[in-house]
Amino acid sequence: MHLVVTYDVTSNRRRSKLAEALDELLGRVQKSVFEGEIADWKLPEIKRIVMKHIDPGRDDVRIYRLCVRCRDGVERIGVAAPAQERGDEIF
Repeated sequence: MHLVVTYDVTSNRRRSKLAEALDELLGRVQKSVFEGEIADWKLPEIKRIVMKHIDPGRDDVRIYRLCVRCRDGVERIGVAAPAQERGDEIF
């Protein structure tokens, strides 16, 4: 599945830890946006990582699952680059 994860984390420490953890599974496409292709079974792992590093009462994380048709419809304007491909996976 193609995943987009965005976040607004109020604490610098929590934000850094979350970004570091997400960077191991997805590619960073903007400062607070990660995107990539993952196996379906990895989604619960990503959710566990998110819950480990955020304060649900203060922080906001959004996980978008994009179908192939939706992914092909993503428009990039300006200096936005598409997610880099690594073999069969996008990071």
